[in-house]
Amino acid sequence: MSEILSYTFVQYALIGAVLLAISCGVIGTLIVVNRIVFLSGSIAHATYGGIGIAFFFGFSPLLGAGVFGVAAAILTAFITLRNRHRADTLIGAIWAIGMAIGVLFLDFAPAFSGELMTYLFGSMVAISRADLLAFFMIDLIAVLFAAIFYRKLLALAFDADFARVKGVKVAPLWIALLVLASLSIVVAIRVVGLMMVLALLTIPVWIAEKFARTLAETFVLSGIFALVFAVVGFFISYYFNVTAGAAIVLFAALASLLAAIKKN
Repeated sequence: MSEILSYTFVQYALIGAVLLAISCGVIGTLIVVNRIVFLSGSIAHATYGGIGIAFFFGFSPLLGAGVFGVAAAILTAFITLRNRHRADTLIGAIWAIGMAIGVLFLDFAPAFSGELMTYLFGSMVAISRADLLAFFMIDLIAVLFAAIFYRKLLALAFDADFARVKGVKVAPLWIALLVLASLSIVVAIRVVGLMMVLALLTIPVWIAEKFARTLAETFVLSGIFALVFAVVGFFISYYFNVTAGAAIVLFAALASLLAAIKKN
């Protein structure tokens, strides 16, 4: 074990797992309790457009995914605030358009390496020092956001109309929540990939809700579960030479099944 931990890529992967767990614990919980998993899925797939554009112009795919994700989050927030009755149709269109833009730009992009696969299915061994810094900054913002607006977020999760009655400015809070969700999705994409990102953001929360009594406890427990899933999944992928994202998600799915059986 000590020999494995001496490798820089393993150290980066484990640090990335810790930072990812913080993001999953805070933003993943807010995604679930506010029932915006579908919205987050739309944002996640829209980021593919940013990845395609980044490959075409030759800059960081993570930056492209982040910019595109934030833009999709802001657009989604305004749609859901202004036109709730048709929101599902419009959000589905954002999902498809983002993916289509990504595919077209990749069609015209110069030949690219297998790096694209790391954004589709994740690669913990590809995490760099710059990635860790980006993860840390997003985590810091997420934790401060949850701490400062805890009571308002609790009211928003309970009922948006109730939150308005209590004097909460729902619109800016909603926009900020979706923007942070998009940034957390970008972090998770680097680890488990675009195809499985929502599983890592939601499964730990689903398990944590069975044991937590408050929103704060859910933050902590889901973060712990996400960390365990990421670390165990990484070592499974390392020893059996399989994709880390798939190993993490399948281990998380097994844990959720065991948790469901135990609670019943």
